Order: sequence, then structure tokens, then C-alpha cells
Amino acid sequence: MFALVSVSVTVLAVVLASCVATAKPDTATAQSVADAFVSALNEGDVDAAAEQTSYPNAAKEAIGQMFDGLDPKDATFKVSQFMDLGTTTSFFTMSANWNFGPGRDWAYEVQGSLRNLSVGWRISWDPAVVAPNLTGDRSVRYDRTDAAPPTVLDAGGGVLMNEQIINTIKLDPATMPDPADTTRRLADVLAPVAPIINAEYMTNEMRAHPGEQVEAVKLRDQDYNYLGPEKFALPGVIVERTPTLITADRRISTPLVDPYRTVWQANRDATAGWAVHTVGTDGTVIPEAGFQGPPGPDIRTTLDTRVQLAATEAVVTAGTPAAVVAIQPSTGAVLAAAQNNQAIEKGPIAFTGSTPSGNSLDLVRSAAGWSRGVEPKDVSVEDVEVTGHSLGLGRNYDIPGLEQKTAQFTSAREGMDQAMSQRDDDLPAVTPFGLAVLAASIARGAPVEPRIVQDQPATTDVRADALAPDVTERLRAAMRESAARGPEQLRAFPDLMGGGAQRDTDRWYFGVRGDLAFAVFVENADGGDRAVQMTDKFMQELSKPAP
Repeated sequence: MFALVSVSVTVLAVVLASCVATAKPDTATAQSVADAFVSALNEGDVDAAAEQTSYPNAAKEAIGQMFDGLDPKDATFKVSQFMDLGTTTSFFTMSANWNFGPGRDWAYEVQGSLRNLSVGWRISWDPAVVAPNLTGDRSVRYDRTDAAPPTVLDAGGGVLMNEQIINTIKLDPATMPDPADTTRRLADVLAPVAPIINAEYMTNEMRAHPGEQVEAVKLRDQDYNYLGPEKFALPGVIVERTPTLITADRRISTPLVDPYRTVWQANRDATAGWAVHTVGTDGTVIPEAGFQGPPGPDIRTTLDTRVQLAATEAVVTAGTPAAVVAIQPSTGAVLAAAQNNQAIEKGPIAFTGSTPSGNSLDLVRSAAGWSRGVEPKDVSVEDVEVTGHSLGLGRNYDIPGLEQKTAQFTSAREGMDQAMSQRDDDLPAVTPFGLAVLAASIARGAPVEPRIVQDQPATTDVRADALAPDVTERLRAAMRESAARGPEQLRAFPDLMGGGAQRDTDRWYFGVRGDLAFAVFVENADGGDRAVQMTDKFMQELSKPAP
């Protein structure tokens, strides 16, 4: 029995082997191979498309590179013409349309031939069968095209920011045979412009990131050229040159820099052009489609350089995190925003640093009571919130380029800063920006529409009507009286109306002087009058004649 089964299996194996040995070639027609090739391209199936060719490995590499290099939103292919030339050869034309976004289409036709090989019909592989001008030593890619970058201007039309080359000096321990020698020599080179980047600092950075490239310093091109590019030719030192949007005046330091970069980038994105290029291994570039992007308009910001420098001089007088925000009531223009180093370490607290309000919203409570004919102590938090909306607070402003908050009330606590909720969960929270908006709205007599770019005012989904004129005038009178009865050093500015506020060791002073509203904030102040001193410094700097 077992022997019989063994013989049967042997016979079956021989029959199967005979069938394999005499198997016929692929029975697909030339037309079906062309159709399968195009169908696989439409599905983005690189492997399946390559298998329809006479050289699958080369085809897979070229087709894969094409899809990777172009990265389209959509691509469609079809056989637009097929010619049956007999039993050994056929010919087809393929039309292609690549879409890279609205108005960005690349359409073309390419030709291919098919041959009936021992394995059946296959497309004779040539990279040009999928894209024009494509060869074995060329690749295809989609490129963004930009004209000259726009300039960011200040409120007076002067250059605030422009694109400059930044030289990032890096240390590469893998190519540094003697780290002690390299860091010492590099420190000597940097000493005239960056003396704090010494050998000890660089050594510690490399120890903290073993085996990695570490950044030593970033240098503006003028500093780099002043030091001498040839002096950076040291073992293990790498210089990376990158175009970067930076302030033209290195004295300008403001949390508005990153928002302005966002607006600048949006400007470039809106005007960018595009191109499809075929690129040779020798760097030769053949344009296939697209257009050059036009130059975008220069960006006219609201930042007043004189006010900004005055605010910067004021914040550096504090030894704890401090910020100043200034707004023009008549337009809502953010004239300045400054933070000291301690605040910079915490982020853009001038715009997003929510802090328990303490008595900084007493004016809003008073206005809520006057509007409702009750004592301020009898108004609810909801009443304060509604009145706050009429004074620009808690209105969910959408300001192009700027992430910000003004105030957060009890009925709108979702997403509140963790630090705020830990310190006091019963009080509304405010930001320096919010108190500047409050002061500006009182001066204006209606909620301001803050902006950081002149032609891009804020939008909001929170409706708010202006307070009754008599309520607004009572607010102004209260601020005038507070300033007149306030700290002696601020009485030197008779046109100033404003007042101070506090919560634990945090201090504020906010007010209005002419067409300038402002808020000063000092966190964990090292003196009860620290915000007043900063305000005094701010006012003194503004009173100096323009250079």
C-alpha cells in the first residue's frame, strides 16, 4: 500500500514538472499590457507598472523617483492612441496630467513601444515613456519658485525686517581630532562679537550631546565677514549659511518678530510660483512647466520703532519677568511689545501669559455696575464678562500672524493656562496685551480692533456694543483721578491717565497718554512699585526728542 502511494506521487510530480517545462509565455496582448501599465500608474502602484516593462528594476527606480519628486495632488494617465504593428511590435501614446494645486497642471504626451518577448508582450523600457526628457541620468522634480522676498516695514515706512544670511557655526566631534585645540581657537575667533561663546561653553555643549553636531553660535553675515570667513576653517567646525528673516536693527527685540515672520511667509506663499524641472546628474536643469512667482508687496507693520525701543529700555529695569505692550487707540495698531530676558525664557507672555487679574479689572466691574445701576460689588462675573467684551476683553480676536489672548473669565475657562488654574481658580485671568486693549478701548470709547499689520485688522466672533458715553467718560475720569493721586514720579506727565493693580506679588500699571495706550506687567515683582518705576522709565524714554 505504501509503495503504491509512493509511485503515484512520483508520477504526479513528473506530470506537473512536464507542465511547467512546457508552459506557454504570458498570453496578455500588447493592448492589455499598455492598459495595465497606465492603470498601475493611475493607482500609484510603482511595482505593478514596472512589471509591464522589459526592465522592471530600472523602471521601478525611475517611476518611483518620478512620483516622489513630483508629489502631486492628483495624477491621471490614459492610452490616447494604440497602433498594432503586427505579432512582434506595437506602439502607443500615453497622455498624462499632473495636478499640483489650483491652476498648477502639467499635461503632456509621451510615446512607447511594445515588443513580444519570450515572456510575452512588454513595454520596451525607456524613462521617456513616462515623462518627457527623462533619461537614465536625469530625474524629475516639482519646485517652488519665488521672486525677491518682500521687506517688512515699520509704522513709519523704515525697514524693520529683511532676509539676511545667517551663519550657523557648528561643532562636529566626529571630524575634530583635538577638541580642546579647536574650541580654544574658535573662541579666539568669536571673541570680538560673541565673547560669551568661550571654549568652556563649547566643550560643555559637546559633552551634553556626545557624538552629535552642536551649534556654537549664529552670526549675521556682516559679523561673519567682519571676523573673516577663512578663520572658521578649523578641524571639526562647520558653517551653514541660511537666508533668514531678521530685524534690520539688532536693538529691536520683540515677541512680534515670530508673528511678523508668519505674516511674511504667508505673503510669500500667496505669491509663490511653481515649476517642474528635469535635472541631470551634472546639475543641468530643463524646465518643463510652471511659472515664476511674482514679488509680493512689502509688509507694512504697525510697530513704531521709537515706542519699541522705549518699551525695551523700560522692561530691562526689572529683575523678574516683565512685559510692556503699547496700542494706538485710534487705529488698534500694536505699536510695541517688549519683554526682558526673564520673560523671554517663559515665552511670549506679553500676548499669551494669562495671570490672575487681582484688582486689575476693577474698572470693568465699576463699568458693569454703572451700566446696570447697581453697586460694583453686586455685579456677577458674567456681568463683568459682558462689559469686558465692550472694552475689548475676551472677544476671541483672530489677528493674522499673532497668537494672543486678552482675558479669560469664569464662564470661559476651557484651555486656561495651567499656572493660572493652580494659582487661583476663582478669579478671571488677564494678559498684558489684554490690559493694553482695555486701556485703548476706554480711550477710544469703543472696542478696538487690534492689528500688527496695517491693513489686516482683527476679526472676532463675539459681538460687543460700545458702552454708554456717560459710562465711558466715568471710566476716563476714574483713570485721570487715579493718575493725579498716584505715584509722585508719574505726576510729571500731566496728560497721563491710568492706574496700578496687583495680585500677590504681581504688579500692573496701565493707562493712556495721547493716542497711546499701554500696559506694564511685572511678575513676582521685587518691589511694590516696580510696575510704576517701569512706567516712569517708559514715559521718560518716550518724552526724549527723536534722534
